Amino acid sequence: MNKYLPYILGSLLLGAVLVLFATGSNNKKRKLDERITLRRQDKIPYGTYVAYRNLKYQFPEASIYTNKYEPGYWDSLSSYDSKQALIVVCDRFSPDEEEMKKMVSFSENGNDVFICARYISAAADKILVCNSSTIDFSFIQVEDLQKNMRISLNAPPFDKNETYGYPGKTFNSYFSAIDSSTTDVLGKDERGRPDFIRLRAGKGNFYVHTEPLAFSNYFILHKNNIEYYEKVLSVIKPDVKKVVWDEYYLNKRFRQTPKNKSWLAVLFSYPALKAALLTAIFTLLLYVLLEMRRKQRYIPVITKPRNDSLDFVKTIGRLYYDKGDHKNLCRKMGAYFLEHVRNKYKLPTGLLDDEFVKSLQYKSGAEESEIRGIVSFIKYLDDAVVIKNNQLTDFHKQLESFYKKT
Repeated sequence: MNKYLPYILGSLLLGAVLVLFATGSNNKKRKLDERITLRRQDKIPYGTYVAYRNLKYQFPEASIYTNKYEPGYWDSLSSYDSKQALIVVCDRFSPDEEEMKKMVSFSENGNDVFICARYISAAADKILVCNSSTIDFSFIQVEDLQKNMRISLNAPPFDKNETYGYPGKTFNSYFSAIDSSTTDVLGKDERGRPDFIRLRAGKGNFYVHTEPLAFSNYFILHKNNIEYYEKVLSVIKPDVKKVVWDEYYLNKRFRQTPKNKSWLAVLFSYPALKAALLTAIFTLLLYVLLEMRRKQRYIPVITKPRNDSLDFVKTIGRLYYDKGDHKNLCRKMGAYFLEHVRNKYKLPTGLLDDEFVKSLQYKSGAEESEIRGIVSFIKYLDDAVVIKNNQLTDFHKQLESFYKKT
C-alpha cells in the first residue's frame, strides 16, 4: 500500500491542477452580454429591470401597471381621466397617425406621455412637429454602435447643467429640427443637439427622449447616473395616481388589433359554427395522421438557400452610410424605388413627368403630393453636389411611407 501512496497523491494533485485550469479557462471565456432588449424583466446590461423596479420609489403615491395593448385599448388607463402617466421605452416608436391622435387626446385630458426611443416614425414626427435623426437601418448590428455616451440636462427646468455618461453603447439619436414655438428643450447630447423635448398638449404634456439606453441597467447603475433617471422622470406631474409602463411598441410586429378582427375570429364568434368548424378540422387532422402512418417515408432536410444578394445590399448600404456618402446612397434608394415601380406597376420610368406621377398615383393609390416629393428629390440628385443627413432622413421616410401604403 505504501508504495502506491505517491502515485495516488500525484494523481490527486494532477486532478486538482486540471480542475483549476479548466475553471480558470472558463472564466476567461465569459463575455459581456451586449444584447439590447430594453425589457423590464431583463437584468442584463441593456435591459430595463432597474428603471422599471424604481418606478414605485419615484412615484410612491401612484399605482404601477404594465400595458401590452395599442393606444385606445389600454386595460389600465382611461382616455377620459386625468393624473395618469404612460411611459414607453423601446427601440422603435412606430405608431400610425390614428394611434398618435389617441395618445395626444389622452395627454390633453391632463395626463403625461413619456416616449423614449431611438427611432420615431414619420407619422409621429409629423404630429409632434419635429424631425428625428435616426434612419431605420435594421441591418446595423449592436457591434456597429458607438460607445461612451454623454448626455446632459438643461437648467432650467432642472436645478443645474450637469453631464452624465457611461462607457457603454449609444444610439447617438437626436432631433435635427424642432418647432421652438411649441417645444421646450430639456436635454442635449455631447454635441449640444437636443435629445429630450417637451410639448404641451391641452392640460397635459408630451415628452420625447431619443436615447433609450439612458434607461438601461448599465447606465443607471454606473456611478451617480441614477440621479439622471430620477431627474428625467421628475418632469411627470408629482400628483400622478397611475403610472403605466408600456410594452406594446417594444413587441409590435404588425399584429392584428381588436378593431380589425380576422374572418376566422368572426366565424368563431358563433358557438354552433365554431363547434362545426372544430369538428371538421379534427376529422381532417385525424385523416391526415392516418394517411401519414401508411405512407410515411424519410424526408431529407433541405437547407434554406442563403440570400447573398440581400447581404450584399446591406453591406453596401452600411458602407455608404458609414462613409457619409449620402448622395450615392440616395441614388441607390431612388434606383430601387424606380425598379419597384417598373416591376409592380408596369410603368416606364425613363421620363419622370406629370403623366408618370398621375399614372403611378392611379395604380398605387398613394397621394399625388407624396409621389411628387419622391420624384422631385430623385431629379434633384442629378444636380446636387452634397446631400445632407436630414435630406437623406426625409427621403428615406418618404419611401418608407410609400411602401407601407402601397
